[in-house]
Amino acid sequence: MTIRTVPVVSGRHPFQVAVLVAAVSVGTVLAITAAVPKSAAAMPPLVQALWVFLLISSGAVALLGAFWRGHVGTALGLELAGVLLLAGGTSMYAVALFAVSGMQALAAGGFVVSLAGASWWRAGQIRRDLRQLSGGGT
Repeated sequence: MTIRTVPVVSGRHPFQVAVLVAAVSVGTVLAITAAVPKSAAAMPPLVQALWVFLLISSGAVALLGAFWRGHVGTALGLELAGVLLLAGGTSMYAVALFAVSGMQALAAGGFVVSLAGASWWRAGQIRRDLRQLSGGGT
């Protein structure tokens, strides 16, 4: 059996860590204060609660994966779960922003859409790394 070197993109990039810490922080503040932006207030209460849960859990799970000291496959799996949760939560919020504010949400909405896109992109990178790690190729 030949041992191959698999380049794995590290999940501890300072930018990614900052975004994940922000997700946990913002989600926690929203949960504690129940003060949500107007665009999120337009969502049904259950959807609002899901959005806040996605923010908190995405950051916590992805950070756990980014700093996991055990098996790299486990670390990547945790990070993948976290960034998928973040991708879902930010995609939800982007839809809410534009649904409530239309083109007035262009600045904030564009920023949130970019964050959602980056999360989906990162999920694809991790999926590729996991496939390579398991010997499945590119």
